[in-house]
Amino acid sequence: MILEIAPLHIKAGQEDAFEAAFRCAQRIISSMPGYVSHDLQRCIERPGEYMLLVVWHTLEDHEAGFRQSAGYQEWKALLHHFYEPFPVVSHYRAVPGASSADPPIKRLA
Repeated sequence: MILEIAPLHIKAGQEDAFEAAFRCAQRIISSMPGYVSHDLQRCIERPGEYMLLVVWHTLEDHEAGFRQSAGYQEWKALLHHFYEPFPVVSHYRAVPGASSADPPIKRLA
C-alpha cells in the first residue's frame, strides 16, 4: 500500500466552495483502479490549509492510472483552481513493525 499526502492551501475565502467541489470530486478518485481510501482533513489553526490522504495499492495506480485518466481531467477542472500554491504531493510506504495497527511483537523466552 502507498499513502499519498497532499498538503493543500486554498485561496482565502474559498474554503466552503472548495469543500463542496471536493465532495463532488471524491466520486472520481474513489472509482479509480487501485484506489483504497481517502481522507480530507481541515487544519484547525489555519482554516485555509487542508491535508488530503489517499491510499493506493501501488504508486503506479496514482501516477499512471489516475493522473493519466480522463477522470483526472475532470478532477483538475473541479479542484485545481482553488490551490495557491499548487501542492507538492509525496508518497509514503509503511515501515514494518512501526504502526499501532501492527500486531504486537512476540518476545523470545
